[in-house]
Amino acid sequence: MSTVPETTFADLSLADKTAVKKSSIIARRFSDVSTCSFSSTCFTGSSDEDEVSPKDNKQHNSSGSTDFCIKNISKSAFGRREIDIAESEMPGIMSLRKRASEEKPLKNANIVGCTHVNAQSAVLIETLVQLGASVRWAACNIFSTQNAVAAALAEAGVPIFAWRGETEEDFWWCLDRCIHKEGWQPNMILDDGGDATHLMLKKYPDYFKSIKGIVEESVTGVHRLYMLSKAGKLTVPAINVNDSVTKNKFDTFYTCRDSILDSLKRTTDIMFGGKQVVICGYGDVGKGCAQSLKGQGCIVYVTEVDPICALQAAMDGFRVMRLSEVIRDVDVVITATGNKNVITRDHMNRMKNGCILCNMGHSSSEIDVSSLHTPELIWERVRSQVDHIIWPDKRMIILLAEGRLVNLSCSTISSFVVSVASSTQALALIELYSSPGRYKSDVYLLPKKMDEYVASLHLPTFEAHLTELTDEQAKFMGLNKAGPFKANYYRY
Repeated sequence: MSTVPETTFADLSLADKTAVKKSSIIARRFSDVSTCSFSSTCFTGSSDEDEVSPKDNKQHNSSGSTDFCIKNISKSAFGRREIDIAESEMPGIMSLRKRASEEKPLKNANIVGCTHVNAQSAVLIETLVQLGASVRWAACNIFSTQNAVAAALAEAGVPIFAWRGETEEDFWWCLDRCIHKEGWQPNMILDDGGDATHLMLKKYPDYFKSIKGIVEESVTGVHRLYMLSKAGKLTVPAINVNDSVTKNKFDTFYTCRDSILDSLKRTTDIMFGGKQVVICGYGDVGKGCAQSLKGQGCIVYVTEVDPICALQAAMDGFRVMRLSEVIRDVDVVITATGNKNVITRDHMNRMKNGCILCNMGHSSSEIDVSSLHTPELIWERVRSQVDHIIWPDKRMIILLAEGRLVNLSCSTISSFVVSVASSTQALALIELYSSPGRYKSDVYLLPKKMDEYVASLHLPTFEAHLTELTDEQAKFMGLNKAGPFKANYYRY
């Protein structure tokens, strides 16, 4: 009788080896999971699990430090497991950490960070620290913080001020604590939405004079930077990573394509097949959402102001309509524009009973939520981040995450694509910090060579092998064999 030869680890492909390592990490991290509380990282768990404000709850980590403000330091072990799992799915930023940790390219950099606080951003934060930076961190969204991850960062000595379910007042208090610390002065900003830049410029103008560079990753924050530049108030160089190819084409599109379904399922248990959906905006966020929902059998409409994006939507098979033409009939309304008052009270007055309303754009102003706080309307909280808004005639709409970014408030995002964005952010910080005088007080895009480098860091995961140009081919195309391979005006 023939026997099947035993397969050893050495015989496995790179992809299989990665899978084995990843499963081993998960098994090891959760071997004693019974000692941890799952509620600490439940994305649809209650954001008001404790009536005591973290500002009134004095805590310290195992080293005795109190320079942080989070929900519960005792959750740090569970948060550390979350970070470890994220690291196994973030090859680019981990490779960058390994390659640059000895050089310490961010030595003496004092970075104020205002981003989402989750396992993926924690990998970026700890990478910046290993590259030599001193950091202080706050959350850019009051609903997206993973409390256990914030606890793990605080336990590791990171001054972090963030918890899930902050009020608006808490948000600005946390950011202020980040920026202003006796004996510590920031010289770099990593922003997601422009709030850290705005607060420093308004309240701490002397600090702003010492800033060497700003890195911004959201369409909202980038818009605010360009407005500052136009008004002559931007006195430092800034890099717009939102429009870098690797951030925009990979993180934005693929993250939204995956997470819109997860967000809607977790919050509403919706069956997608046959549902009518309108997506406001057909940029990379809208494209990802539309493609995903179409694949689930939804009838998808698109609204657009840009004729180029509208033509793309039409040729991708979507009906391009005005919102007023479909608002009474659709089952789901998704905003993805970055603009203001895309959905008004008048629109919401005309929505059908049970219509689901959510925002996938970064700006929390896309849905006019404030217009819903009137005496005749009843708000009924049915789940965390899920509100029924009930009209006097008993008609009801379902509002998710109070109109804020739904995927980071109500679901998870892919660690792999965040690795792409995080690598871009880290390189942009290094570029601005290590190149004084190279950039004027304006907004720049990441150099094409760095975009290509970020992409190359992630190719080994897929066992992808790049073809190399011959000398003759490179000369014919007028290219350097090592890149960059496309001109800055090229549209991917």
